[in-house]
Amino acid sequence: MRWSARQRAMLQAMGLRLWDAPPLQRRDAPSQGEAAVAAASPAGTTNTATPAPAREAQPARQPDSTLPEPAHGEVAATPSEILDVGKLDWPALRAAVSSCRACALCESRTQTVFGTGNPDAHWMIVGEAPGMHEDRLGEPFVGKAGQLLDVMLRAIGLTREPGPAARQVFIANTLKCRPPGNRNPLPDELARCEPFLVRQIELVRPRVILAMGRFAVQALLRSNEPIGRLRGRLHRYHGVPLVVTYHPAYLLRNPLDKARAWDDLRFALEVWRRCDTEGEHRPPQAEAIRAPE
Repeated sequence: MRWSARQRAMLQAMGLRLWDAPPLQRRDAPSQGEAAVAAASPAGTTNTATPAPAREAQPARQPDSTLPEPAHGEVAATPSEILDVGKLDWPALRAAVSSCRACALCESRTQTVFGTGNPDAHWMIVGEAPGMHEDRLGEPFVGKAGQLLDVMLRAIGLTREPGPAARQVFIANTLKCRPPGNRNPLPDELARCEPFLVRQIELVRPRVILAMGRFAVQALLRSNEPIGRLRGRLHRYHGVPLVVTYHPAYLLRNPLDKARAWDDLRFALEVWRRCDTEGEHRPPQAEAIRAPE
């Protein structure tokens, strides 16, 4: 619309800015600018609405690289639904674990417990969930249970200290955050944390997995059978030989089962030796290996 000189002068005196954009559809109630234009127009003429100032274009929101915090009462998405966990390298995977808010455990943790050890380790130790000491230090298997694990590893020539891939293990837990009060992990918590453990196993590519404790065993083998029925046999996790044994914390409470745990370690050592002899990509067949008597 072309404004007359008189209309422009009155609008400028009122502090109204003129825009050259096409007129917008008229609203039911006139705006302040429209009322001013109507008052300034000669009688009997029809006035169009003053175009509203154009809004500044808002920049497109960038996707958040971290896991979003769920709203109250809302179920968060699993890490695999937000991140392509299967493509993450070690630094990206560690960052994703550190920033994960996929379940309520993020609210009570001191820090996440990612895992530690040789990224090319022949042996991978998988435990259950972080405890008080692990939550404080950010490292799996510390405290008295960790001390017992160190003794068990040394008994078969392994260590968590820096060393070659054949001797230094990699240790991880099924959960990366401590459950409050050291309670048992919930099925939903295990499911939401599982993609991180799966990716760790894919990156390490161990020759043998030693699953320690009921929840680690159940999560990896998808079995509700007790450890007593699963130990002494060779299992496989996506083709990787897996040996079941008791958690060191359980052994501290039940020292009589330490002899059975020693048998499990000897069995795992035999599995590893066969795998090492036959080649990394040719794991031994289950029927070819028997647990020690």
